Amino acid sequence: MTTPTAPRRPSSARQPVADLRGSLRLLADGTRGVTAIAGALHGQIQRLAPPLRWGTWLDAELPDGSAGLPPARGLSGLVYRSIQGTARLVGDGFDGLLAPFDTALAGTEPSPRRDMLVAALNGVLGDHLLHSDNPLALPLQLRQHGRPLDVAALGPQAPGRLLLLVHGLCMSDHGWCRNGHDHGQALAPALGAAPVYAFYNSGLHISTNGRALSQALQAVVDAWPVALARVDIVGHSMGGLVARSALAQAAAAGHTWPAKLQSLVFLGTPHHGAPLERAGNWLHRVLDLSPYAAPFTRLSGLRSQGITDLRHGNLLDADWRGPGRFDGRDHRSPVALPDGVQAWAIAGTTGGPGQRGSMVSDGLVPVESALGHHRRAAMRLNLPVERCWVGHGIGHLDLLSDPLVYRKLLGWMG
Repeated sequence: MTTPTAPRRPSSARQPVADLRGSLRLLADGTRGVTAIAGALHGQIQRLAPPLRWGTWLDAELPDGSAGLPPARGLSGLVYRSIQGTARLVGDGFDGLLAPFDTALAGTEPSPRRDMLVAALNGVLGDHLLHSDNPLALPLQLRQHGRPLDVAALGPQAPGRLLLLVHGLCMSDHGWCRNGHDHGQALAPALGAAPVYAFYNSGLHISTNGRALSQALQAVVDAWPVALARVDIVGHSMGGLVARSALAQAAAAGHTWPAKLQSLVFLGTPHHGAPLERAGNWLHRVLDLSPYAAPFTRLSGLRSQGITDLRHGNLLDADWRGPGRFDGRDHRSPVALPDGVQAWAIAGTTGGPGQRGSMVSDGLVPVESALGHHRRAAMRLNLPVERCWVGHGIGHLDLLSDPLVYRKLLGWMG
């Protein structure tokens, strides 16, 4: 089956049958995956494999990121294969029965809770959802009020300024509303701008989402009903990397929207990666040293392409191709910020001055990474000191609602 380039249906409306189909597919995939782990472990026990194996890190990897291991033999192997085959048949059977009812029973009203749950699932397994043609896979959309943006409906009263907000990993456009505050809705009237929110499958490679974002933004800019004077972008966490990737790939695609971009603000963006993913990759490699623990690398290998991109902050296809996305080395090419665009960076820390707690991280992203600092000169963002700000006592998600952060945004972009 050919891998689709995008999911077939948008997710802005309630689609109970499509969601049920997607959930059943995941259940079948999970059953097969757990059976494969058990079978591989049983196979190693049958062969009395030595407790450690060397050179494993150079072995070919399976699509889920785990090194190839021989399955169980004999009657045990037949049982494991039977369970996997049955799960596949049952899953395909239910899917075939429910597929004709997709469109007939689809709702019309968006469901924020559903979007948030599916967004979280896509952040963890989004690449698997897409490659398995699962209805739960999200397409990239530009939205307003939780619905796909209708540029024509804006009419001649549309502002001449567009404010784009790009969410982070496992989040949706609804995630910008936190503690009763939404940076986009608060900034829009003050700036005379139309707030537009990206909603995307954060489990895909950042470069894939960057390419899709550039294409979608170009279409919106071309269709804007009045003369569009400027574009501003605010990216939170991974969203800042997706915005940078879109800028880096726009010229090759012939897109002209970057000429209208005047300001770019990063909120807790891991420009040079996050320690949590580096620790996860280290654990993945250590588990693979033992033939008895190696089957469980299938679980750690399930983490999405988007998550593994956060190990170093990959922006381009070339950053993750080659040795594979589970390679621990940093293969990135330097990507400078665009000329003529005012860029700012905000970092948070979980501890405040004179208080206990971390002063080097917001809980997920180190201050140095959020401000674009790097030991290699070519990788530095070189933001002026006056365009960087550290919010003490502001956690990673608190960057979305903290009043000091909002004042900074308003002062910089206003």
